[in-house]
Amino acid sequence: MSSTEFEIVIGLEVHVQLKTKSKVFAHAAYHYGAEPNTLIDPVVLALPGALPVLNKAALTQAVRYGLLVGAEIPPVSKWDRKNYFYPDSPKNYQLSQKDFPITMGGEVEIELPGPARNIMGEHKVIRLHHAHLEEDVGKLSHATGGSLVDYNRAGAPLLEIVTEPDLRSADEAVALLNAIRMLLISAGIADCDMEKGQMRCDANVSVRPKGQKELNTRTEMKNLNSISGVKNAIEYEARRQIREVEAGRTIQQETRGWNAETGRTYTLRTKEDAHDYRYFPDPDLMPVKVSEEEKAQLKATLPERPYDRQRRYMEVFNLPFTVTSVFVPDRPLCEYFEAAVSEYPANSLGIANLIANDLLRDLAASGKASVDMFGEADASTVTAASLADCPIKPAQLAGLVKLTDEGVISKQQAKDVFTEMFSTGKDASVIVDEKGLRQSNDTGEIESIIKEVLAQPTSAKSIAEFKAGNEKALNALKGPVMKASKGKANPKLVDEIIRKLLG
Repeated sequence: MSSTEFEIVIGLEVHVQLKTKSKVFAHAAYHYGAEPNTLIDPVVLALPGALPVLNKAALTQAVRYGLLVGAEIPPVSKWDRKNYFYPDSPKNYQLSQKDFPITMGGEVEIELPGPARNIMGEHKVIRLHHAHLEEDVGKLSHATGGSLVDYNRAGAPLLEIVTEPDLRSADEAVALLNAIRMLLISAGIADCDMEKGQMRCDANVSVRPKGQKELNTRTEMKNLNSISGVKNAIEYEARRQIREVEAGRTIQQETRGWNAETGRTYTLRTKEDAHDYRYFPDPDLMPVKVSEEEKAQLKATLPERPYDRQRRYMEVFNLPFTVTSVFVPDRPLCEYFEAAVSEYPANSLGIANLIANDLLRDLAASGKASVDMFGEADASTVTAASLADCPIKPAQLAGLVKLTDEGVISKQQAKDVFTEMFSTGKDASVIVDEKGLRQSNDTGEIESIIKEVLAQPTSAKSIAEFKAGNEKALNALKGPVMKASKGKANPKLVDEIIRKLLG
């Protein structure tokens, strides 16, 4: 058994479909779920004489991404042909960017898992090498006796984000995917649904003795299309390489696949280098220039970055990490929260708790909440559409918190009022008046009820226990008072008056 301690070195290539109405070099529309081979045109099929034209919306989204991560937007980027033969590409080449990509550098902040769900984990910055814009390929479906190809996806705008080899664990790789997804969704750049193929990942993995600076030979795991696949493939491949090194064998540079059923990676092919693809400049597409004025205009369209927003919520609104971790991945939810707070700034924490606990619970129960960022069921992630259809508007939610704070209704009554609001869409004040729920703050009336309760023989034991120092005994006295007042007595006043009468 070797005593060498190894370090894992990981770099990711994250492929993201950009959010546009049409394809990157063709007029054909693109969206998920269409009948096979219906979103095509002569350019997609590479028919003779059909020439590509750049979709400006795809370029705009790519530049917005670069500005969001603090990357350099070079003054000129150009298009290259990546030549290879495979049935998913009708042209037998892919339009991509090799020498002059759309962005260079940049960085993404990630958050690692904390020691517990209610404790924030370590934050780390991962450097990016570049991102290039290219066209996606079609989808192959393999079955016994042959394969089928669907060219609907061919030509969809694809941004390939390439990191530096800064990642040191599978958890860091997962955290990076989470962070990229939050960034792109919050800015409306991409939807990043891995189940729909809108976000895919290749992982480059190598191992080296701890303390060594030089990088060792890496292998590449291709087309990891789920978060569990990324994590498990990296962990297995690292273990495999360590076993190989410890046995005195050499790691081969190769492309490997991941088999989720066996939990192992396997050889696909010897790793190609750039010259194997015979890159050359595309003769049909002009280079692209992005002016400083255009960059400034696009930068103004970008939202606050998720982790910056989280820090602001914790500092300005004094929200706990548990609440901000629910809000931050979902920009529409953050906007809902801020709209409610603008209506009633006095209790931002009360508003936040009502959203995180009650609103999301009822949205999930009604089917208006989505699954979480990688397809797992989670009521904490909602969509813009679900909030647009939410029967409780931000101002109404703020109004409910305000009524509770002012003592018009109790916290228990507030829960019942919230349920009625979600069912009917009515304002809290309307429901309170319709049901006669307003609490009584008439000190004289409440004191009279309390005296009657205290005079009852059944109260004697609780009175004695309270006077002996048992605080919980007070609850046994509050219950009959609230019942006698039909729930309308202000609980805070009830507590104060009982204490006063009992000395």
